[in-house]
Amino acid sequence: MRITLKEVKANPKVHLLIQKADDNLAALGYTEHGFRHLSVVARWAGMMLRELKFPERKAELAEIAGYLHDIGNVFNRDHHAQTGAILAYEILTEMGMSLDEVVEVVRAIGNHHEEDGYPVSEIAAALILADKADVHRSRVRPIGDIRQDIHDRVNYAATNSEIQVDPERRVVQYRIEIDTEIAPVMEYFQIFLSRMLIASKAAKVLGCEYELYVNGVKMS
Repeated sequence: MRITLKEVKANPKVHLLIQKADDNLAALGYTEHGFRHLSVVARWAGMMLRELKFPERKAELAEIAGYLHDIGNVFNRDHHAQTGAILAYEILTEMGMSLDEVVEVVRAIGNHHEEDGYPVSEIAAALILADKADVHRSRVRPIGDIRQDIHDRVNYAATNSEIQVDPERRVVQYRIEIDTEIAPVMEYFQIFLSRMLIASKAAKVLGCEYELYVNGVKMS
């Protein structure tokens, strides 16, 4: 059965898992990992594969993986990629998605975290690039303290972030604007260097080079 992102979003189990997973991260003091973040990641993951002329269904599966990738946080932050993949497997199988498509989604989810994952497929690569790009002040919770928490400070300093694709040159560009009166650019690299490294590997899986621009200046 051809399961769509719209159907996944409408699934009450998915809705509850996302809400409670984000509640867990709120209790831990993490930035937002709920409906806003997942929708952004899903949109960017699908956009990249479409811009690079991959099959439409592959782009749709990347969107589904993007929307489900953080549900494992409902159990624990540790190993959330792997537990999220197991949850997604059960939900998508129950919804009637074909096994070959379920496997493509869950292997992407299980490998999206920079500490223990790898861009094992084109869908996984698109998910990784989209997930690591979502750095923005709207993810900082009202209870955050940008003076004490470097993650909150850097996210709050990010006034804009976006992915741009040049299909002719086969380049994926990540552009971020950082208010240096709030956080120096060095703090961004201090906490996100490992994410940029896996993003670069992910771009290569898509047959692309990865370019990072900070405040309009090319860094890579």
